[in-house]
Amino acid sequence: MLLIFALGDCSKYQSSAGLARLKPCRLPGIDEKLLCGQFTVFENRQSRAGRTIELNVVVLPAFDQKTKAEPLFDLAGGPGAAATESTAFYAGQGREYRRRRDVVLVDQRGSGKSNPLSIPRKKTPQDYLSEMYPVDYVKSLRQALEQRADLTQYTTSIAMDDLDDVRAWLGYDRINLIGLSYGTQAALVYMRQHPERVRTVTLIGVAPTYLKMPMYHAQAAARALDLLLQQCEEDMECHQAFPQIRNDWTSLLLQLGREPARVEFSPSDKTAPVMLEIQRDIFAEKIRTWMYGRDQTSRIPLIVHRAAQGDFRPFLREAIRPSIPDFIADGMYLSVTCAEDVPFIDQGEAATLNAGNPFGNYRVFQQTRACSMWPQGKIPPDFLEPVSSNVPVLIFSGNLDPVTPPQRGEEVARYLPNSRHVIIPQAGHGVDGLAEPECVDRIIMEFMEKGDAKQLDVGCVERMVPPPFATDAMK
Repeated sequence: MLLIFALGDCSKYQSSAGLARLKPCRLPGIDEKLLCGQFTVFENRQSRAGRTIELNVVVLPAFDQKTKAEPLFDLAGGPGAAATESTAFYAGQGREYRRRRDVVLVDQRGSGKSNPLSIPRKKTPQDYLSEMYPVDYVKSLRQALEQRADLTQYTTSIAMDDLDDVRAWLGYDRINLIGLSYGTQAALVYMRQHPERVRTVTLIGVAPTYLKMPMYHAQAAARALDLLLQQCEEDMECHQAFPQIRNDWTSLLLQLGREPARVEFSPSDKTAPVMLEIQRDIFAEKIRTWMYGRDQTSRIPLIVHRAAQGDFRPFLREAIRPSIPDFIADGMYLSVTCAEDVPFIDQGEAATLNAGNPFGNYRVFQQTRACSMWPQGKIPPDFLEPVSSNVPVLIFSGNLDPVTPPQRGEEVARYLPNSRHVIIPQAGHGVDGLAEPECVDRIIMEFMEKGDAKQLDVGCVERMVPPPFATDAMK
């Protein structure tokens, strides 16, 4: 049962008349009327002339409109994911967030239905096993998108000014922010640019503004995989099934490094079998992304063990289907990271840092090469500086996060005196696959009601356990 706290500041909050600017709408798979609209911004905010962008806005109204408190703005990850993809959550299992708060979802410029920087791309089985950014794809992506976008105008700082315009348009004075992954970086930037408009901030899987993605991806992934394999060794069933799991991993990478595997694959649509090539770096990158959620993580020892024996069928069952990268607008991802991250990577330092790492320097190479073919936007001179604020901030880190480990949460918290950092022992990059995921929702809602991160009951995170390791390929 959710406890609702009566707070004095709620009575000061004035209901937003700006919702009248939106129209009732129904979205696929959601059995209630929501509010939808478009807000127009100049693509070039500085010149305030030329091409415009229609920002896609969805509001899930608070159930109690008479005494409602400040709204919640949910910022999507990626960069390149659509905020409005969270609509189903707030209309379903996350409905409690709306007891007394509107939930506002704005597709950031370049994502979702806000001039998405992506092109249709039908994938063959081998495409799922290709490089992250093939040269020909990046060139064709840029050529197609430049017909309708200035690719230098899709940075985080610009987008967060968009977001503040939407806030004002909807009539909200102060807002609560929540972000996961890149959404945490966006929230930090908004908090720096519009501090007087922020009531609380919740950060899950923190990406600091100075992270220089993907420089530290391999380092974080190696740490997470080491912890995962240790858990397998300490789990009786996993250890019995895969008694030499670390040797399996090491020998498999050596084997793929010497020569890519060639495997016959039978597509699920009953078309003729095809021969696929599996390269070492691409295999390792798949494993890294599967550590984001503990549901897929539980199958990694099985996949590695079987592949080390020459059986890549469990790997291909996971690999040849849509995954996290398929829901990202690649053009937005490049426009953001090619302006804010990659230019600041010291290539020699990255090569040294990732030497001997099982995940290697693959991501740094892929994104550096892609950015050499992509227009570079401008960022504020202080962008890479840590964000300092007295705003109440609640920070969650997953102990097995393969991209933003608890170290990042600790770093960010040093500059936020009214923050609290909660480490979820068994979480990856978020809480997917864990038991009792509503634990985190309860903590966040209590935090927003109190407006204080210090006095929260967070004991339930210990009960957020992962599923058992998969030991049978047929299950």
